[in-house]
Amino acid sequence: MPDVWKRDGTPHEWTFDGVPVRIEIRDESAKIDLNTAADPLLRGLLLSAGLREDEATALLDAILDWRDADTLKRVNGAEEGDYTAAGLTYKPANAPFQAIEELQLVLGMRPDLYRRIAPSITVFSRLPGINPAIASREVLLALPNVTPEMVDEYIARRDEARAQGSAMPLFPQAGVLASGAAMVATVLADARLEDGTVFVREAVALLRPVPRRPVTFVAWRESTAPPPSQDASQPGAGAR
Repeated sequence: MPDVWKRDGTPHEWTFDGVPVRIEIRDESAKIDLNTAADPLLRGLLLSAGLREDEATALLDAILDWRDADTLKRVNGAEEGDYTAAGLTYKPANAPFQAIEELQLVLGMRPDLYRRIAPSITVFSRLPGINPAIASREVLLALPNVTPEMVDEYIARRDEARAQGSAMPLFPQAGVLASGAAMVATVLADARLEDGTVFVREAVALLRPVPRRPVTFVAWRESTAPPPSQDASQPGAGAR
């Protein structure tokens, strides 16, 4: 059906009450699940975000200590005593992440680092890997043993296939970390007013093959990233 929007991040232009709105729908399998992603994928994300090897190793262990059910500390991780020593009034949840924002509480997670990786993470895909056919460049760079040149070449082939309406090419470098669709999607919408103000919102929707309630919204938030086409240097430009 030509009027069905695919969950591949393709932008769609729409007008609501005279206000232009840009909408993208992307399956959550395009992101890295904080609870189920393979350790090399999470570590690769931290490295691609700019952490050193030792920093990425320590933060990965802290993330794993936060989400596992026990109180045993990994070699470079963090459990309750470490949070107390750091002057924090809370301890690790020792349970799966309930929302990506919870990652900000993990010992060692910095605000600037969280902002960089937030658009690439999820708690809804429940997959060990990612879907390379719709993943962003940042997510693809988290795959082990890939280079920016490999990723850019694949994205070029992927864009060409999408423009021609042909099947998506494979990305062999994804290996066992390649996954399919998750039936959970993020709807990203930004509306632009005449005074330059930009409103950006995200909604995460659970999709079901049932007629009575095919869509259930499970999360709403302000966008984790500015709209791609927004020029922050323009006078009066800003997101809400």
